[in-house]
Amino acid sequence: MGVPAYTLIRSDRRTIALQITKDAQVVVRAPQYTPQAVIDHFVSSHERWIRQHQERQVRHLATHPPHTDEEIAALRQRATREIPPLVAHWARRMGLQPTGLHITAARTRFGSCSGKNSLSFSLYLMDYPQEAIEAVVVHELAHIRHKNHSPAFYAEVERYLPDYRRRAQLLKK
Repeated sequence: MGVPAYTLIRSDRRTIALQITKDAQVVVRAPQYTPQAVIDHFVSSHERWIRQHQERQVRHLATHPPHTDEEIAALRQRATREIPPLVAHWARRMGLQPTGLHITAARTRFGSCSGKNSLSFSLYLMDYPQEAIEAVVVHELAHIRHKNHSPAFYAEVERYLPDYRRRAQLLKK
């Protein structure tokens, strides 16, 4: 069938890697001096995997079209209105005080806690149920006490949300 079309990115890495982008394109990352024939063979040998993941991404795009600028603005407005009171509520219950709160357009993570205890939340969290949003809020607040994902961290989260794992699963749908 031949080598599937792909974009090649060469860098100072040691291995060849495949990626299927959000728009179902194939990206190959390869060490700087890897011969083209080796890269083509690698891609050909993973053709089935590539097709499966491209098809899955196309199906996902069909059921989850990208947000319009207007939708993003509405999500940002809603997040700005709803997340700060949630953070204040859970911070009081947990006896914690974040140093700052930001709403971002991050697509790869729902929330984060800086080393200085400033919290950030993605506006895309608003696409999920309230109980999932609360799970992210409590998760990030717990990072003020535990800067890792240790058993103690999860014990802290589950102390306030005993059903945390079920709630977190809602973020995967």
